[in-house]
Amino acid sequence: MKRRNFIQLAAAGTAGLLFSRITSLAATGSAVTNVPERVWIRSGDQWYPATASNDVYSYKDVQVRFRPNVDTLSVFVVSPTMSLQAIKLAWEFDMPAVTKILGDKWERSYGDLQWVLNDSIANPWYMLINDGQSTSCFGVKTGCNTLCSWAVTGKGVEMILDTTSGGLGVQLGQRELQGADIVTTKSTDDETPFITAQRFCKMMCPNPRLPKQPVYGINDWYFAYGNNSADLIKKITGLMTALATDTDNRPFSVIDAGWATYSPLLPGDGGFMEDFSKPNDKFKDMAAVAADIKKLGMRPGLWTRPLCARHDDKPSLLLPKIPGRDDPKEPILDPTIPENTERVKHNISLYKQWGYELVKHDYTTYDITGKWGMHMKNGVTTPGWSFNDKTKTTAEVINDLYRSIREAAADMYLIGCNTMSHLSAGVFELNRIGDDTSGKEWQRTVKMGVNTLGFRIPQHNAFYATDADCVGLTNYISWEKNSQWMQLLAESGTPLFISPDPAALDDDKKTFIKECFGRAAKPQPLGEPLDWMNNPQPARWKLNGREVDFDWS
Repeated sequence: MKRRNFIQLAAAGTAGLLFSRITSLAATGSAVTNVPERVWIRSGDQWYPATASNDVYSYKDVQVRFRPNVDTLSVFVVSPTMSLQAIKLAWEFDMPAVTKILGDKWERSYGDLQWVLNDSIANPWYMLINDGQSTSCFGVKTGCNTLCSWAVTGKGVEMILDTTSGGLGVQLGQRELQGADIVTTKSTDDETPFITAQRFCKMMCPNPRLPKQPVYGINDWYFAYGNNSADLIKKITGLMTALATDTDNRPFSVIDAGWATYSPLLPGDGGFMEDFSKPNDKFKDMAAVAADIKKLGMRPGLWTRPLCARHDDKPSLLLPKIPGRDDPKEPILDPTIPENTERVKHNISLYKQWGYELVKHDYTTYDITGKWGMHMKNGVTTPGWSFNDKTKTTAEVINDLYRSIREAAADMYLIGCNTMSHLSAGVFELNRIGDDTSGKEWQRTVKMGVNTLGFRIPQHNAFYATDADCVGLTNYISWEKNSQWMQLLAESGTPLFISPDPAALDDDKKTFIKECFGRAAKPQPLGEPLDWMNNPQPARWKLNGREVDFDWS
């Protein structure tokens, strides 16, 4: 008899039975996942079943071994001669169709997070399973060396560790790769799914790097959209600084895209720029701009795109052209080449020398993979290409890049934007957890902002401070709508950034902003979406001990 048939899971108590089937609970409430019942390895386009011997599974000279620890199951792999695409692990049992599942996303979310009925879709990084009575959680610790995903299948639960290097299998040679540390838990009797999710996020990231105080402030993007200047930055900083009354925790004024030297191939394009170590004529002296922001009473912040290459860089420094990364006007640096890493580090450290206290770095996932997260359902990148260094997995390459940025930043705060979520945790103080909100389209703010905050807020102060993006305060969006989004951010305990068009400000708005800045400057209880199990855009929230209803229509 197959072990998966030994217990027939009934509809009632599904998650609890499921959990006890493949895990053993420790006294602390944490758990260690059992060694899987089946393992496959992928090389090229083929999956090959591995043969078990104790806790080691083998196929030819590829070996996958497991090491149980106090609270994790570590997965190691050696593949001396074969290029390795992925490893698949399976725990088998009968699975009824009455559970709800919540997964995460590879990088930002795109308005697509929600609890769903049983589905075989891949859930990046972690997966929560709820049967109406209890919640079971399956994930990997942050900072892992592979891109890990989970799925519920008709036969149980599967996990895939993606070991590709770019679009080809990694060539490990003689080294052993620690692919991931698997961690699991089950809700206690008194926990809601939200509280369980919070606790599980802290289990996955035991050492987050967090801001010393709550982060809040302004950003010019959602009214300037790259058409910014030193004069504009000083104007909005001067207008808004009087609305921030907390003298112990001053707000940030973040200069977004549009400040650096333009590429001669893309004149006026603030998204892809030639040289992020030199300002354009609209800014002239970035150190002077930082000093002006400080004099006005805010802390200076700066946006950058680390992997932009110069239009005349040597082809040998660049990543190969693939779909999504094939515009000859937008060459991308290969992050596995030391010369490029030094350029990235030089720019980041230069911002600190200029006097900036926060850096928002953007686009690295898209620049490396050629895909946005919403297009990664069939793989994070196009097959067939490789980095200059073929011996490291894509996850390792990204980890190395993030560590380089962290090292160069020293004590500056870092906001990861379009960064791999699970690999950002513990490295950056903040992470932009969703795609862009808007200063022009209210429904985009609801889709991208409200959705991502509702489903990723359990990660707040567990992985990093979760930045659900700005309030685009313009005349294109009604104040009745925008004030609700501002209130939610201000009272949720997460970062509040406002993108204020001076033309849209009046005394009533300034009064409300002042109140919101006052709340955002101080630590607050974490907001809880009360209807998140059934509403992909949660409208009923628990904020500071009271229930608040929002109208997102």
